[in-house]
Amino acid sequence: MVEHVKNEDEVVYEQNTFLYACSVRFKGAKKAYTFGTNVADYASGDFVVVETIRGLELGEVIADIKKVEDMSISTPLKPVIRKATKQDADNFNRNKELASEAMIKCSDCIKSLKLDMNLISAEYTLDRSKVIFSYVADERVDFRELLKELASIFKCRIELRQIGPRDKAKLVGGLGTCGMETCCSRFLTDFDVVSINMAKNQLLALNIQKLSGQCGKLMCCLKYEDDLYKELRKHLPKMNETVEFRGRRYRVSSMNVLSGTAKLDSREDTQYITLKELVDEAVYGNRR
Repeated sequence: MVEHVKNEDEVVYEQNTFLYACSVRFKGAKKAYTFGTNVADYASGDFVVVETIRGLELGEVIADIKKVEDMSISTPLKPVIRKATKQDADNFNRNKELASEAMIKCSDCIKSLKLDMNLISAEYTLDRSKVIFSYVADERVDFRELLKELASIFKCRIELRQIGPRDKAKLVGGLGTCGMETCCSRFLTDFDVVSINMAKNQLLALNIQKLSGQCGKLMCCLKYEDDLYKELRKHLPKMNETVEFRGRRYRVSSMNVLSGTAKLDSREDTQYITLKELVDEAVYGNRR
């Protein structure tokens, strides 16, 4: 692939011939992406125009460039086109204003066509050759008529991108139950699978409403300590399992792996013991 040279500052690049790799982050995004270049004078803090799968975009170099041969890069790199000019910065700022206007016009079209979709954002590529609308919907939406109307209004390529509830929460932002900004809008770049088993591993009450974030899905933070809780619970009995402890049979009614304590109940009495005592002295499961 060879890029078309638009002015004297741009360089023609052929795929897989780059000498250097450049880490670039886009405004509003947490994740950095790697682009290729044969120009060695890009430095951290520089703004550059890059080619992405969406089109031309403006981004910031966040680290000194590195030689491609010193990096493990398995996928072809898109090129850094040039260092950003004042005109690029002006276009970027103007595009944000136009995107706000595009949101209003697209929302009006959605209402007139009575489509069951919720528009979340609008964004222009740097050269305004494409406008990208992101939306959420419960089901698949037939937006062919909407595309026709939008194309006639904006006179450019239109991309309608359906996103999930987690992506919506990331774009909208807000505060989590911990009182801090939601992890997805603050630092998460990818979403891991979060299952109810992670809540079980942490011995949490299985109240889905309390365990769910603003997106309506299980909170991402359940994933953070899951491996630790699995390790801590490796040799422990299951909750409500019957164990034999010091000649009597009990039910494991509660455990706290962080404080290292457990509660054993029977009809006759209740025992509060340490997890070490539970592991060393109790008989249960495969230990029988």
